Amino acid sequence: MDYAALKALKPSEFTEAADGYKAASSMADHAYGDTEGQISARLRAGLSGVAVEAALGSLRTLAENFHYVQTECALAATSLKALAAAFTDAKRKLEDAVEDAAAAKFTVGADGSVTFPPGGEPKDGKIPDGGTVTGSAKGKPSGGVIDPTRDANDLASALERQAANIHPNPNFGKAVEIANRIAQAVAEATEADNLWAPRLRKLKADDDLVVSDRDWTDVQSDTADVRTAAKDYLDHIKPPPKGDDPKANADWWNGLSPDDQSAYLSLNASQVGALDGLPSVVRDEANRTVLAEKTAEFQIRYDAIPPVPKKWIGLGRATRINPEWREWQDKYADDKAFLDRNLKGMKAVQDRFDKTGQDGLPEAYLLGLDTKGGGRSIVANGNPDTATHTAVFVPGTFTDITKTEQYLHHTGELWKETHARLPGENVSTISWIGYDAPQSIVPEAMKKHWALEAAPDLNHFMAGLEHVQGGADKSHTTIIGHSYGSTVVGAASNAGDLRADDIIAVGSPGMMVKHAGDLDVGADHVWSQAASTWDDQVPLGGKIAGLGGDTEMWQELLPFGTVWGSNVPSDEDFGAHIMANDSDSHTDYWRDHSLSIQNQAEVIAGHYDKVKSG
Repeated sequence: MDYAALKALKPSEFTEAADGYKAASSMADHAYGDTEGQISARLRAGLSGVAVEAALGSLRTLAENFHYVQTECALAATSLKALAAAFTDAKRKLEDAVEDAAAAKFTVGADGSVTFPPGGEPKDGKIPDGGTVTGSAKGKPSGGVIDPTRDANDLASALERQAANIHPNPNFGKAVEIANRIAQAVAEATEADNLWAPRLRKLKADDDLVVSDRDWTDVQSDTADVRTAAKDYLDHIKPPPKGDDPKANADWWNGLSPDDQSAYLSLNASQVGALDGLPSVVRDEANRTVLAEKTAEFQIRYDAIPPVPKKWIGLGRATRINPEWREWQDKYADDKAFLDRNLKGMKAVQDRFDKTGQDGLPEAYLLGLDTKGGGRSIVANGNPDTATHTAVFVPGTFTDITKTEQYLHHTGELWKETHARLPGENVSTISWIGYDAPQSIVPEAMKKHWALEAAPDLNHFMAGLEHVQGGADKSHTTIIGHSYGSTVVGAASNAGDLRADDIIAVGSPGMMVKHAGDLDVGADHVWSQAASTWDDQVPLGGKIAGLGGDTEMWQELLPFGTVWGSNVPSDEDFGAHIMANDSDSHTDYWRDHSLSIQNQAEVIAGHYDKVKSG
């Protein structure tokens, strides 16, 4: 980049190119949604057979391409916007300097040098001659306590001031100052060009229709690269507020321009996808990118792990542990277990996307995805933002991301049963694997701290749903706590305002309150389901562990005799509505078309008079 190039440069052309890529990204996003949520869904809903499966496979490939194009074009748009902003700033500085030169009757040469006229007090009867100066750009200070570049800049400025002071022509100092501004503008444009040109060249896809794992890991790399390069450009966008307040999150998001929303999402998908209070379509878009990138990254890491060596090797008649097996365990076992767990959960999410339309299932929305710890996934059947009836399922002990498939089955069946009771209305059922659950019955599930730590996250999520829906009266909301999940629901109710109309406690070990009336929704909106103690011992275990609050008493609990314990939701003294069920185990409450799931659906639908009592 030189003076002539910057003078001729039109930053608006880069802005227009950015707008073109943004439009392409938006078009690809709509095509991706239509391919998965409309075309494929209708095929699954109405047809079957080998030809249909082949067509669905092709549509899946097409959808993956649209998703990839959407993501990469969004990065290209953000990159070009940042480059255009840098060029615009440099061009403005150049034009300001040239205008000042013209006002002073100076001439700017084709190389950016500045020629100034004779001027000053005559000496020996002659006015000091004019001349030509070439500017120099200053280096960019680091901002550190010890900053050699800043010191060098200060020294150069001091020397220039001294030279101007002793020069007989007063135009000299002004010409040097203008020439330096021109040189600085050219240097800044050159820096922007050098920063962005290689990054834009990298945003190139393979010339084929297969979006490979390597393609998605390249997207991760590209995103990190663009995020670093665009730091100055994005400084005007304030980050999300701290504190996890859904309304504050929503206000922040709504305060961004569409361009800034697009730029921030393209570079911070995992952060945007986790923000309660944002529209579900926004969180879903962000989290689907995270899903694609993490699945690809983890699959590549998984494939790179060598096979497990034999554990035992023979030494004559004796055997001993193979040192290669021990080395493999030390080096790979934990990582393989981590990757296994997350790949299984993420596959279940993708499988749910691929089931849209099957058996009438609505479009799914990925509202949360995190691979840390045991992993988390939050998936909605149907858009909760527009739902008139919403149900949130909170699972219990042993929950981690590997249980995603199981819980999506539960919420899928709940959606079907509820939707059948509410023809023409929007229903959303949500699987909320959003906390670190106890991973053993003894001792972990006997402790309250898991529920206490999970409660704020559940409250934030529920408050975010209510805010996006438009207020408490926009959707009838039911929260279903299964097993220790009901303990989490109780803790959330104790910790704050649980944004729900009804609570269903299923196979509950206790809700950390004495009576149903102690919960936010009031006793008349608390419902309990529990199989007989022969079939589900969790309520008994919770009574003994004291998860039912601080009320302790001797109770006759057949067939186990008299026990010392606290009130749990399935006790009459607790004061909840006891619902009939036909479950024969602790995990059997969501069997297809069972009485148990039908009763839950009646509550979700608000058809209280149709609930069968136990």
